[in-house]
Amino acid sequence: MLEAAVSPLIAWENFYMIIGSAAAALTGLMFVVVTLIAGTQVRRSSGTIGAFGTPTVVHFCATFLVAALLCMPWQVLWNAGLLLGLCGLAGVIYVVIIIRRARRQTDYKPVLEDWLWHMIVPLISYTVLAIAALLLPGNPGLALFGIGTVTVLLLFTGIHNAWDTVTYVIVERSQPENQSQD
Repeated sequence: MLEAAVSPLIAWENFYMIIGSAAAALTGLMFVVVTLIAGTQVRRSSGTIGAFGTPTVVHFCATFLVAALLCMPWQVLWNAGLLLGLCGLAGVIYVVIIIRRARRQTDYKPVLEDWLWHMIVPLISYTVLAIAALLLPGNPGLALFGIGTVTVLLLFTGIHNAWDTVTYVIVERSQPENQSQD
């Protein structure tokens, strides 16, 4: 019985090692990005950073945490499902906080793409994580595909949002230079 509970996780071990490593590396890279942005002339409030910068790191860390949890040698799947469910629930609550921060901050007016990538996709991802966590003990095959999809989606969301932030800062920083050349 112990072998039956563990075997679905063994089949996913390489996947979660790769996803977890990527998430950890990208989390470290975000610290470099934030340091570089801090040296620019573009200044933003903590509300803007809390709505658009910090969540990117949180999504990378959530991906890393999920990968780490699924690489652990669980004796029964419901233990892993419980922790993953709590991660999904915490993620949903956090996205609600992000939405409130995005609506309150005044430095930047979010467009549809921002709402999609910063709020809607993460909300769907964390909701699917919570649902898949509930399914894990009874239907590990389906649940692990759902959780795998969530981790890839959160990883790509973080990459998109980090790229979006960097390009926005570069464009904002170049605006005075472009205006003076006209």
